[in-house]
Amino acid sequence: MCGAWRRRREQSRPQNEMKHSPLVSNPKAEGRRPKEGRKPKAEGRLAHCPVNSGSQFWRSGIKLSNEARALHEDEVHAKPPPPELAERTAHFGENIISLAKKIPQNPVNDRLISQLVGAGTSIGANYCEADDAVSGKEFKLKIGTCRKESKETMFFLRMLAKAEPELMDDARRLWRAAKELNLIFGAIWRK
Repeated sequence: MCGAWRRRREQSRPQNEMKHSPLVSNPKAEGRRPKEGRKPKAEGRLAHCPVNSGSQFWRSGIKLSNEARALHEDEVHAKPPPPELAERTAHFGENIISLAKKIPQNPVNDRLISQLVGAGTSIGANYCEADDAVSGKEFKLKIGTCRKESKETMFFLRMLAKAEPELMDDARRLWRAAKELNLIFGAIWRK
């Protein structure tokens, strides 16, 4: 600031607004009200804040609804997927393991067993991660992974049916289940 302009301004202000030290000048503080006339920052913010110390969230021992506990930043799906989908994917993984135990071991089948068990059981694991996703972007990514793993499981079930024709009926039954899961995850992913 120009020295002459500052002197004129200081002369026009009342004495109680004068700075304690004339050598230190804060241009941002010159237009403010004196401290005793201002509200504390916290008091101004909490006046219209919906969550205060009396709200249900801070009371101990009270169960909150899922909406209150939701950590999702933005919802991708209007309503959450059915809870039985987690059980369905777990049951599918168990059936894959049961089938893998029936497969005779040889160099060709060993690779098929490891791939089939890996892909078939990771569908449920990725669905659990999607269900606990923090953001809509993460949810969509994990559901997409479930979709890919179910498609991979379908492929290895087809290869197993070729390698071991006596297990073709079990492989077909699980292939249909994997196809259903693939369609379900595809529909969720597109929403």
